[in-house]
Amino acid sequence: MGGPRHSAIDDAAQRRRLEAGLAGIGLALTPAQIETLFAYLTLLRKWNGVYNLTAIRHPDEMLTHHLLDSLAAVPALAEAARAAGVADAARGRVLDVGSGGGMPGLPLAIACPDVSVLMVDIVQKKTAFLTQCRAQLGLSNAAAHWGPVEKLEDANGYAVITSRAFAELTDFVNLSGHLLAAGGKLIAMKGVYPQAELDRMEAAGLMTVWQVEAVPKLAVPELDAERHLVVLSRR
Repeated sequence: MGGPRHSAIDDAAQRRRLEAGLAGIGLALTPAQIETLFAYLTLLRKWNGVYNLTAIRHPDEMLTHHLLDSLAAVPALAEAARAAGVADAARGRVLDVGSGGGMPGLPLAIACPDVSVLMVDIVQKKTAFLTQCRAQLGLSNAAAHWGPVEKLEDANGYAVITSRAFAELTDFVNLSGHLLAAGGKLIAMKGVYPQAELDRMEAAGLMTVWQVEAVPKLAVPELDAERHLVVLSRR
């Protein structure tokens, strides 16, 4: 008897923290969207026990280090995806490279129904999980692709290509840059200001093709760690 009741109390506390985090980020979501985010977190917890989707296992850390961390980037990702300067065929389309357990792709798809998200990963059990999430959460604007991003082809391209803990900036650009549509942006989620990675991009000659538009600092509710976005576009 005590177990389920304790679990329910934990769930209620997590819901309150999620709602407070959304308010801190400035994301105004409907109760149904908040319920779907929580359902996603529950699926992540459940599948992680079997498929080892993420090294973070404690429910409280999953909420902060995964869900709130991803949601903090959603306003910038959504704004870039909807930008007027993007080619019409690509507007509203986002590619999440090395999505793993679905971050930031699934939180973005849940928070922004008008944005279409394709999540790519080379680990089949992870894309199986993402496909299951799409079905169980009823996300018609999200899809998963199993395979290396460098082999992916798409005639329309994407308004935004994003990654979270996927690779060095040099690799991110080299592997996925061919899929960026005219007027689009590459947006990498990073921890501390990635000066060394930017220097390596420069050394590799990539700054003749790409330019750094901004490296804004993100504030993630409840997370006492530095977070930055690196926003790149073609010259």
